[in-house]
Amino acid sequence: MEISDLITPSSVIANLRVGSKKQALQDLAKKAADLTGAQERAIFEVLLERERLGTTGVGGGIAIPHGKLPALKKLYGVFARLEKPINFESIDEQPVDLIFLLLAPDSASADHLKALARVSRLLRDRRVCEKLRGTDKPEALYALLTEPAASHAA
Repeated sequence: MEISDLITPSSVIANLRVGSKKQALQDLAKKAADLTGAQERAIFEVLLERERLGTTGVGGGIAIPHGKLPALKKLYGVFARLEKPINFESIDEQPVDLIFLLLAPDSASADHLKALARVSRLLRDRRVCEKLRGTDKPEALYALLTEPAASHAA
């Protein structure tokens, strides 16, 4: 599975301006609703429910909120580079400025886990994150995220 299977240029937000974790999840749910056709409120509720289980702020300024929705037919991703870092209750207690939202159909357990692993592997690469933080152009962010996997080997 490649990142390009999950996102399109229109699912990249270059300068998301939010002040809180809740606002970030709301704005991402709105964007995801536009892309997927699913209800914004349903997406937001799924994301909140997942956060109640434990933060998806994985450390290093990165969060990977995710959830499953019965209405979806395939996996979707939304990437946001925040204008300013926010408190995301991350495991390392550091503010988050890179968020990769992942949504999957209820039936996609294995694919959902593969996608999470792929996104996590990509965003664990410090060089990639530095480049993502260094540009505010959506096209450049998309290009960085979708570079061939060989350059992100773990």
